Amino acid sequence: MTIEPPPEPTEGPTRGRTLRARRAFRHWRRTRPFWAAVWTGLGGFVILFLPLAPLGKILQVGIGGIAGMAGGVVLMAMALLILLLPGQRHTAGVIAVITGVASFPLSNLGGLFVGMVLSVLGGSMAFAWLPEKPTKRRRSARRTRAVETPLPTGSGSA
Repeated sequence: MTIEPPPEPTEGPTRGRTLRARRAFRHWRRTRPFWAAVWTGLGGFVILFLPLAPLGKILQVGIGGIAGMAGGVVLMAMALLILLLPGQRHTAGVIAVITGVASFPLSNLGGLFVGMVLSVLGGSMAFAWLPEKPTKRRRSARRTRAVETPLPTGSGSA
């Protein structure tokens, strides 16, 4: 009984499309504060849905539940703003940090600390994110030419 090796993967049309899609997503992701939006949205999700848990397992939903739902909605909106409009990342980051810290007294200890920490982390990452600056290739090319150029040897006395 012989065991045949698995067939070699071929470069089919679906593999090429998925590779192009992954490259396009990678390029899109690197031009904006992607991970800041993910952490902010996840913190908002925790703060929003913790008051919606079964009432027997979590504190009774009252004014804190309403504040938690509002804070979670604001945080998820800030995550979308950070992701879709990276030019507004400073404003959205500050609002996300303030809302995350405000969720501590207003909503079940800020989503049992998890939502608060995630939203503060995401908001501060959004505030600190800077877009990549294009590399200056001409200047570096001139420097390498100057280094590679041999110095003229002098004729004469030593």
